[in-house]
Order: sequence, then structure tokens, then C-alpha cells
Amino acid sequence: MPNNVSWDEHGNWATNGAWGTRDSAGRKLDLAHWQRRLDQLCAKHHVPGAALAILVDSTVHELATGVLHRGTGVNVTTDSVFQMGSIAKIYTATLIMKLAESGELDLDAPVVDVLPEFSAADPEATKAITTRRLLSHTSGLTCDFTHDSGRGDDCLAKYVEAAKAVALDCPPGSVISYSSVGYNVLGRIIEVVTGRVWDEALKELLLAPLGLTHTMTLPEEALRFRAAMGHLGEPGQEPEPAPSWDLMPRSAGPYGRVIATAGDLARFARMHLAGGVAVDGTRVLDEKTVAQMQLRAVDCPDKWTVSSDGWGLGWTLYDWNGIAGYGHDGASIGQYGYLRVVPSAGVAVALLTNGGGAREVYAALYRELLAELAGVTMAEPFAPPATRPVVDWAPLVGTYRREGVIITVTEKDSAGHALYEFVDGMKAFSDPLAIDLSPVTETVFAGTGVGAAFSEDYTPVVFSTLPDGTGCVYIGMRCAPKAT
Repeated sequence: MPNNVSWDEHGNWATNGAWGTRDSAGRKLDLAHWQRRLDQLCAKHHVPGAALAILVDSTVHELATGVLHRGTGVNVTTDSVFQMGSIAKIYTATLIMKLAESGELDLDAPVVDVLPEFSAADPEATKAITTRRLLSHTSGLTCDFTHDSGRGDDCLAKYVEAAKAVALDCPPGSVISYSSVGYNVLGRIIEVVTGRVWDEALKELLLAPLGLTHTMTLPEEALRFRAAMGHLGEPGQEPEPAPSWDLMPRSAGPYGRVIATAGDLARFARMHLAGGVAVDGTRVLDEKTVAQMQLRAVDCPDKWTVSSDGWGLGWTLYDWNGIAGYGHDGASIGQYGYLRVVPSAGVAVALLTNGGGAREVYAALYRELLAELAGVTMAEPFAPPATRPVVDWAPLVGTYRREGVIITVTEKDSAGHALYEFVDGMKAFSDPLAIDLSPVTETVFAGTGVGAAFSEDYTPVVFSTLPDGTGCVYIGMRCAPKAT
């Protein structure tokens, strides 16, 4: 298959004459220009390879650049597959909504009604955790609990059992705290309701009806395709191939392992843009269900880590100066993905990369693409202002804790610092991170000194308060309540 193709309304690929095509709204899409920009930005920011899919009025246009693996030099093509990390969550959410739509699942019933074996560390919280709260990351369940429960079909059942004693980030229904644990519970709910393992339910109920032939969930399935290798390294330098293609256990599937081409990701988004209808006319979701997923369920105190203004039922929500959008980001070992959808313009953009300064490529490319195709003005890069506010450090200083992490905030000579330490099951993940806090507002800070563990620019550190008055801090969209 050529590197540069467009897909017609039937999902078939064909090259465009003179690298130009005009969509039904009369917008000129200069594919040669966007190929150059993709090439230039990936070279500038040391991204080994990337695939880009642009959906405009039901037509998917695909571009590719660079190499899948710097060690082998094999080129990225539009049919190359990438790990998409947490973008998997929106596939799991879509499946859950399909079951709710059919009446097989009540979003507002306690999870224990479906999974009697489910429990959180707090018995009262267990009763308050619903499927809806799992979808919107308001269950209070934590994120960074990695447990290898084996390769068997019972891996999710074992994971949910192992997570019983894991501490909550916050009380259910109180605030948002990004939760991979919650999405694994959703995966297990899918298994119990459908009688299929999550992988098979995804294939049979979602991927097959959508004709997504280059989307999969298991590493061995990726061997049938040209698969991207993740790359790791210091910011501003050429990254090297990661020591392993994938470090996640099978149980990570519902929250973190869907593997696909950028084009297939865009075609998945096309179903949502089309009100739940696949390209061949098959109805996958009811139009009301699709709309419900995009309704704001909760606001986000941290509006910078994933550029979100709020969260729906699965979708990250954006407000670009009055233009609404939705999407999701994802990361695995050295691979990063970005999906943005602008329903008012009928536009979706999917970018999958395999290392380097992927976020810089995303920010520059999407700023230009969404402005031209959808009239969107994205926010400027997150950074401290030229004139920095005066901060009262007294209510912020202290120790904050969530599962696997302790954050100690200190102040010296009117300057703030945070020590981010990995503990419990996360202890071997990384050495402690020393973060300098540069004020953006009195409660929002640009973290420096973090390095490539979280991002390659400033890391948002956001202080907030739980409804009961307890202070908390968000780093990486995870809520850590104040302990002392």
C-alpha cells in the first residue's frame, strides 16, 4: 500500500491526483502540504515514525513518515499498526454504552449488582461505585495499580480480585481522578454481561461491525502487520528502540491495549461522528447513546495535562473558545497517540507515533490542522506567565498520597518544590522526581525538572480541594489527597 492515500466513502483506499482533494464542504485539503509538515515536525522533534489520519466529511486521508524501528530502518506505511495506550479506554466505554443501550446494563446501579465479587478498600465506597462513575473517572478508584494476572482468559477476573485492597484516590462521586483500575473493572463487566472475554467482545460487537480489520488487542495479533516499535530517550536527542515492545500484562487490555492503524482509529471516530452508524450503514450505537457519551459528566481541575475541559462517558471533552470537541490521548512504552474530533465540522484527526517529542509534533500539527479544517484555536502551550503571581504556600505545603505515589510539597525562600516518590507496587518504576514549581496561578504550577517520565515540556501540577475540604494535588490527572 502506498504511504499516502485517501479512503473513499466505502473505506477503500485510492491515491489522490496531484496530492489534492476537495471535500463535500468545498474545503481544500492539500495532502502534499500536510505530508511535508508531518515530515518536518517529526524530524525536528526526533520522532522516528508516525502515521496521521485526517477524517473530513466521512472520508479518511492517511499519511505516514519515518521508520517503525530505528534499528531496522523499516518504513512506516499507512497500514502500520501502533500501540495506542489509553485510547483503548474509549473502545471499552463504547462497548459498555452498547450494553446499556440494549438494556443489559444499568449505568446507575452499583457495580456489585453485576459483579458481586467486586469491592473497593472502603466497604461504603464499594456500594457507591456505579458503572457511570467508572466511565467518567469519578469512581475514586486509583490509576497506577499494575498487576500481571497471567495470559489466561480469566486475567480480568483475577485483576479485579487483586485490586480489592487498593486504596481509593478520593470518595466516589466527589471529583475526577483518572483511573485505569476503573476501566479494567468495566472490562470485567463486559465479560460477565456478554459471556465473552473482553478481547472477543470487542472484536465481535465493535470491530467487526465497523470493518476495522487493522485493529486488535493481543501482541501476537500484531505480528500479522507492520508493527511500530517504541523508542525512548532524553528530550531533544534521537531516541533508541525500547528494551521491550510491550511491558503490559494481558489484563491491561480494557484500559491500555488496543493496537491499530491511524486510519482505523479515524474510522472508529467516524462512527461516533455519524451518530453511531458504520460506513456500510450498520447501526452500531443509537444516536442518543452517542450524544450521551459526549455530555459533560465532570469538570477537570487539571485542564492542561490532556488539554481537557471536562470528561464525558469515556470521552475527554474540549472547549476551544466555544467550539466543542472530544477525543483521547494514549501512551505505552515509547508510543504515543492523539485523537481529536470536532463534530460541528465533521472532522477527526488521529496521530500515532513511536517515540521522541511526540507531544510537540501533536501540538504544532493539530494547531494548524484544526484551525484550517474546523476553525479551532487551540490553547497556547502550557507554561508559566512572564509575570508570575504571588503564592501563599502555607495551605499547599505538606504530604499528599495516592496508591503507589507520595508527593511532598515544600517551600524555601518563596519558591515551591515537590518530591514525587514511587512507593508500594510502583517502587521500582523510577527514582524519585524532584520538581520545581513555577506558578501559573495561585493553585496551578508548571513543574520543571521532571524529564521524559511525564512530558518533555512543563508538567501541570494543580492544587484543588475535595468537597469535604481536604486539599489535594493533581499530577498526571491523578488526584492525591493531602495526608499531612
